[in-house]
Formats: sequence, C-alpha cells, structure tokens
Amino acid sequence: MYRKAIEQLKKWKSSKTRKPLLITWARQVWKTFLIKEFWNECYSNQIYLNFENAPIEITQLFTNDLNPQKILTNLEIYFKQEIIPWKTLIIFDEIQSNPRVLTSLKYFNELAWEYHIIASGSLLWIALHKETSFPVWKIEFLHLEPMNFEEFLLANGEERLIKSCKKELNQNFNDKLYEYMKQYLFIGWMPEVVQSWISEQDVEKVDLLQWNILQSYKYDFSKHTTEQMTKRLTQIWESIPLQFAKENDKFIRWVIREWARAKDYEIALQRLEDSGLVRKVNRIKRWDKLPLLAYQEESIFKLYFLDIWLLRKLADIPSQILMNKSTIFDEYNWLFAEQFVLQNLQKYKFFYWTSNANAEVDFISQIGEYIIPFEVKSGKNTKSKSLKIYREKYNPKKSIRFSLLDYIEQEWLKNIPLYLIFCFDEILQK
Repeated sequence: MYRKAIEQLKKWKSSKTRKPLLITWARQVWKTFLIKEFWNECYSNQIYLNFENAPIEITQLFTNDLNPQKILTNLEIYFKQEIIPWKTLIIFDEIQSNPRVLTSLKYFNELAWEYHIIASGSLLWIALHKETSFPVWKIEFLHLEPMNFEEFLLANGEERLIKSCKKELNQNFNDKLYEYMKQYLFIGWMPEVVQSWISEQDVEKVDLLQWNILQSYKYDFSKHTTEQMTKRLTQIWESIPLQFAKENDKFIRWVIREWARAKDYEIALQRLEDSGLVRKVNRIKRWDKLPLLAYQEESIFKLYFLDIWLLRKLADIPSQILMNKSTIFDEYNWLFAEQFVLQNLQKYKFFYWTSNANAEVDFISQIGEYIIPFEVKSGKNTKSKSLKIYREKYNPKKSIRFSLLDYIEQEWLKNIPLYLIFCFDEILQK
C-alpha cells in the first residue's frame, strides 16, 4: 500500500545535509513496511537489524565503544557484505530494545556522515527511558502517522477519483466517497487493519486486529515504567471518551479521578502525547496576534486519540452503528467528526476558542498570513451560534466549515464536505 511518507524518504536520500533519520511514533503504523518499500525502490543493497530479536553478537556491538567504523566493520563481517557509502542503506529497527543504538546515531552523524542510516522504533520508550542519551541536533525525524483518508482511497484503487476531485472538486461521486468514509471511520487508519479489510471485508477479523493493537498499547504502558505511572497512563487513556459525553468537552482531570492533583498526571499525559497516542488541542486566549502558540492556555485543552478506531473501541460503540446506519453521525457525533478532521489535517497546528457565553469554535489555526476558524458539523444542519459570535467579535477574513453538505463557497466561508477533506490543500490554494 502506498504511503505518502515515502516521498519524504526520497528527499532525505538526496539531501546534501542528510543526517541519520529516526522514524518514530506509535506502534502498528507500519514503520518497517515503509522502510522496506523505500529500500526496494531506492537502494541496491541494505543491512537490516531488528533489535527485538537480534543475536547477542549484534547487541554487543553497541555495549561499549560506539565508534562508527568499528561498528561498520563488525557488521560487514557478520553479514558477509560490504557496506558502501551512499549506496548501502543501514536500518536499525525496533531500537527501543537497545537504547545505546539511539546514542550511536550521534557518532554516525559526526564521524561517518556518508553512510545512509535509518533507525525506527516506538516513541513511548523515548519518553520513559531517562537513562538514554538522546542525540539532540544530530538526527532528523519523521513522525509516521496512521493512514489518512486519501491513502485509504488509494489503497482501494481510487487514484483517478482523487485526481478528479482535486482538479475540479468533482462532486458526481459524493455518495461513493461517503460510503468510503463510513468504512474508514469503522476500520481506522492502521495499515494492517486497512489491508485486512480490503482483502477480506471481514468485520470480525477487523475487530480482532484492532483489539490486538489496543492490547499492545496497554502492554507498552507497563513495559518501561513503574506500577504507579502505569495506572496514571491507563486512567488518562480510558477517560478520553468520557470527555465527549460532556457539553463542555475540554479535558478535565477530575474525569480521571476526583481527587487527582494536576501535577500527579502531567508527566503521564506528556508521555502519552510524546508517544503519539493522544493529541492535545489547547484553548487560545486571543486570536488576533501571531504566533498563536504564544497565546495558548497550557492548562485548558481537549484530548483526541491517535486513531479514530481507538475512540470507537474504548467508548464501546458497536461496529454496526457506523457500517449500517445511513447517517453515521446521528449518534456519537462528538466522538467522530472532530477526530476525523484533526487526524486528516494533522500537519496543521490547531487550537480552539470559547467565549464568555459558552460559544465554542472547534478549531483555530494559523495558515500562512491568515488566522482561520474551523467549524466541524456532524451532519447537514449547519446553523451555528458559535461561529456567528466569533465572526461578529473578530471579523476573520476566511472561515472553514466541515459538514455533510455539498461544497459551498461564500465570500467569507468555505463549506467542505467531510469526505472531500483530502482536497483541503487544493481548496485553500484557490
């Protein structure tokens, strides 16, 4: 399956300032799959090491002396293969099992920069391993997200439909895109689950795969930390669906535990966020000055999951709700619409805004020279007091609304159908 991130890897390969690359984020986003696709397309040979099951001879190479030339020589001996600068791709996979490998990247950058090295691993362990010497400024990062809606359509063979929609906002296939979106909301964005669905269309198998991934995340909570921290990680993780049941859906620590003190959970929350398992959207104090980041309120925020299926599973919402209903957002609208938008536009930094009168604009983002309010509607009823209050107060030049209405362009507002979210950049350029 095609992942757009492979284009970033190609740019990394050709860069004159290339450093060792660390591909990170949550488990099960197919980091290893992406790397293998990359080496098959761009390299004549490669050295691949998986540190979860590496033999003792390999792990010992990183125990004491981290001199790159010594490591390379020993790798050549072990693999009976010459490692050629600029032509051989060296892959250190699952480096969470050997933190010294991460430290070695610093020396590869300083002393053996001509070698192409990619390391990969779950980010959760980075937040938990205090003893790890992190090579600041010595590596490059690629945070690999789950598949977005466009990649899901590509996996279903809809390349022509994507091109047509992006070129002229073709709306002759809205019903088809809507059905794809229903599948996408049920299946989620983990490549293994998407692949299973496309090949077998088996709802029970999808549920089983999702359950297994969920258990692997919970296992990570306890693998690298104390029992007390594991409890706090789990409490935050399981409390996220509860915030969407509230009219005011900002995250409140009392949802976790009534007597909890904020400082008791700050570290746990930061670890979940650093691991890519949750996304935090802070409230903003004011909208009219840049950068917006300087005006966020650190203690008031909303939490979202890495992937929409996590929301469904932890909220215990049956798959039939999404797969069989004609209007997917009739129920549980808080649970899906905002999560869908946030994940598919993850490259933008989002905040949200509230008034003294409890009006709330779902997202606000700085895009180029504009500060743009985003309203997310879960159906075709798009009346909104909140956006009206915001416009009367601040008079933004541009506004975006996502809903299930067809595309509408007004002087101050663009209404974008949720299932055309993959056209967002093209619409903005217009």
